[in-house]
Amino acid sequence: MNERQRAQRPGGRSARVGAEVHQAVTDLISERGYGNFTVGEVAARAGVADSSIYRRWGSLETLLTDVALTRLNAQSPMPDTGSLAGDLRTYAANVAREITGPDGVAVVRLAVALSSNGQQGLRAGDDLRAERMRQLQSMLDRARERGEQAPDAFGVLDHILAPMYIRVLFGMELTPDYVDGLVDRML
Repeated sequence: MNERQRAQRPGGRSARVGAEVHQAVTDLISERGYGNFTVGEVAARAGVADSSIYRRWGSLETLLTDVALTRLNAQSPMPDTGSLAGDLRTYAANVAREITGPDGVAVVRLAVALSSNGQQGLRAGDDLRAERMRQLQSMLDRARERGEQAPDAFGVLDHILAPMYIRVLFGMELTPDYVDGLVDRML
């Protein structure tokens, strides 16, 4: 997100256009998969000019990264329940709900595809991981400040998030018991 985007008002036409463009991207990924549409098709679906997308995001990869980050951050926020176990259970349940929801698989596929698509894609994947790791680290740091033993952020990624993403990508069910079990084994 650039400085101009941060300075914009949270509501109004700009927010509406951003939401419409994000939904157009999510719909196209669900329908066609990553790499099978253009900025022009996103613009047409969202009812905006191509130039509006290029002016705001600069490139398709930047737009795709913004969509993935926005979805992950808005729907899987870092909880603060007062304990690491509570935070991890709440966070894992939120992620599970998001990635099994109507557009969840599309967002997971987008994140995977971004990280394997040339230099720009690698940077986009790095940006996605860095933001998620930063958020996880803040939750883990809070736990340490409370005097709790906390794993590192890569441990949470490897032992909680990765198994959930793999199950979703391969069409396997994510039950609450399974998700809680991942947290239990991590702790």
